[in-house]
Amino acid sequence: MDNLKRVESDAEELAAMMARIGREARKAAHTLSLASTETKNLALRAAAAAIRANAEKIRAANAQDFAAAKAKGVAGSFLDRLDLDSARIEAMAKGIEEIAALPDPVGRVLARFERPNGLMIERVSTPLGVIGVIYESRPAVTADAGALCLKAGNAAILRGGSESLRSTQAIHECLVAGLKEAGLPEAAIARVPTADRAAVGQMLAGLGGAIDVIVPRGGKSLVARVQAEARVPVFAHLEGVVHVFIHRDADLAKAERIVKNAKLRRTGVCGAAETLLVDRACAAAHLAPLVKMLLESGCAVRGDVDVRAVDSRVTPASVDDWSTEYLDAIIAVRVVDDIDEAIDHIELYGSHHTDCIVTENEDAAKRFLNEVDSAIVIHNASTQFADGGEFGFGAEIGIATGRMHARGPVGLEQLTSFKYRVHGNGQIRP
Repeated sequence: MDNLKRVESDAEELAAMMARIGREARKAAHTLSLASTETKNLALRAAAAAIRANAEKIRAANAQDFAAAKAKGVAGSFLDRLDLDSARIEAMAKGIEEIAALPDPVGRVLARFERPNGLMIERVSTPLGVIGVIYESRPAVTADAGALCLKAGNAAILRGGSESLRSTQAIHECLVAGLKEAGLPEAAIARVPTADRAAVGQMLAGLGGAIDVIVPRGGKSLVARVQAEARVPVFAHLEGVVHVFIHRDADLAKAERIVKNAKLRRTGVCGAAETLLVDRACAAAHLAPLVKMLLESGCAVRGDVDVRAVDSRVTPASVDDWSTEYLDAIIAVRVVDDIDEAIDHIELYGSHHTDCIVTENEDAAKRFLNEVDSAIVIHNASTQFADGGEFGFGAEIGIATGRMHARGPVGLEQLTSFKYRVHGNGQIRP
């Protein structure tokens, strides 16, 4: 009985804490919506400076998280996303400064028109409100999400995973230092200070109306849970089943550079290529060199009959391989009859995240870009450019593959909504 009371007490305390975080974030969101561009930029620059000043502290915290995760035997792709070396810490600071340098997305007049009765109507960009970000193994999301939400005038409630708890706390402290420097409320970027999974459930329920949108960043199970349980809108992608299609008119040297980078630059990111499709018309010349390059670069290749015929080291691909996000040095390779079959394959097995065509044929490229229904479609470049920073957004809060409001890298513009301002001179409706 005592154990039951203790559990109930813990649950009540958690609920009370989360409700408080929600209330304070909602109040902070109102303050942020009215904050000047100069004030927000001051907070961001101060946060970037704090990250640099506390780089060793962040690295030490991350080393503890990394060691604990490694001891648990987690996957290499997970460890890659968790690791914060000096270069990544500097990239966090630089990313925040880049966000500060971007135009303020709030208060833009998106449209202005006059009605026949003399009413002047303006559509003006506004913050979304309070954004809940739930993520795992990616401590750098703390800086990216916090900074993007702040610049767009939104309060953020950040819930990092248990495996990155120390790293997240160290980075969050730097963001709070920036808020204090600018005279903004600390609750503007809140951190859920517990690894209790019940906190996620409370965020998905909306914290009594405090949260306006949820952004999940993590593995398939986390994103699936968020999409299934959330009672507020969600910006998310379930998987990044990313394709590179080598068209019959592809330049082989260019194809080799793109495929190697798309697959192996960082295997654990959502823009990493997972399936390679090769046009049958160029397979005799292109397939064997591409497969050899991948294998000799340390990438396992799973292929169909045609692919296995060019190299005995290729293992058979199953139907499941065509829809698998490996996040590892593994790629599925298939020969397709033409661009029609490539597009059909992507539609059947893809996840509408990022897909690429390599070709010197502009007509084929145009058709691929028009017909492949993915958030990001690329011609003759690595799929690892599927990143808000590479798009010039400073950073991203995630990649959205849905079709409502935000799609692709979710940056400043996607973290705003709009309202209408109507100016009259005594008009009444008959």
